[in-house]
Amino acid sequence: MARSEASTRTHRIVEALGGAIVSGTYSPQHPFPIEADLCIQYSVSRTVLREAVKMLTAKGLLSARPRHGTWIQPEAHWNLLDPDVLRWLLERKITFSALRDFAQMRLAIEPPAAALAARVATADAKAAIRAAIHEMALAEENETDALVSEIAFHSAILRASGNCFFAQLSGVTETALRFSLRMQDCYHDGRKRRTRDHQRIADAIFAGDPVAAEEAARLLLKQALNFIDEADDTAEPALRNAS
Repeated sequence: MARSEASTRTHRIVEALGGAIVSGTYSPQHPFPIEADLCIQYSVSRTVLREAVKMLTAKGLLSARPRHGTWIQPEAHWNLLDPDVLRWLLERKITFSALRDFAQMRLAIEPPAAALAARVATADAKAAIRAAIHEMALAEENETDALVSEIAFHSAILRASGNCFFAQLSGVTETALRFSLRMQDCYHDGRKRRTRDHQRIADAIFAGDPVAAEEAARLLLKQALNFIDEADDTAEPALRNAS
């Protein structure tokens, strides 16, 4: 029980401090609060606070050394593949530039992952893809379910690839998709999930056709990039590339 409570407190501090660092409340140009002050601010022990600092250090936000103190790392050191860091960043400034960067990363990763899935996907992996595409078809008119089912589809393909590195990207993919799909919905007339385009990827994987799977995934992601470019052209200045 005590361990669970300590873990909850640690994650609460990680969430608060991580969001504050990424939002610019704390910055590399200013001293990071000392340990004693943070313990008082969050009403926690030094042990709990130090564990939170370790977690933020692993995310690339902080650097800490004994007898040298703790300081904030420049943004270039942040681990953008950490789902928490990406979420805090997108909460701070969701721009078309950020969405474009993410879509380009997906374009480099997901088509090859789909091709691998067509070669090596297990029965269980195919079942997960099939369940996700089924939910997408059922949820085309349902805002929340449509988002969840599309995320489940893309994550299932990454895992079905059998590549442990691709599979580990499912967390960051989920985080970024939540923001990018929400942004797309602001500029899209209706909430159709392009189920047929996703079905083509699934069918190619089920048929064991890596070429077709890769091409279908590439086409889908190129469409997403085109959408971002078109929306950027007509967006309000606050949503454009500059943060």
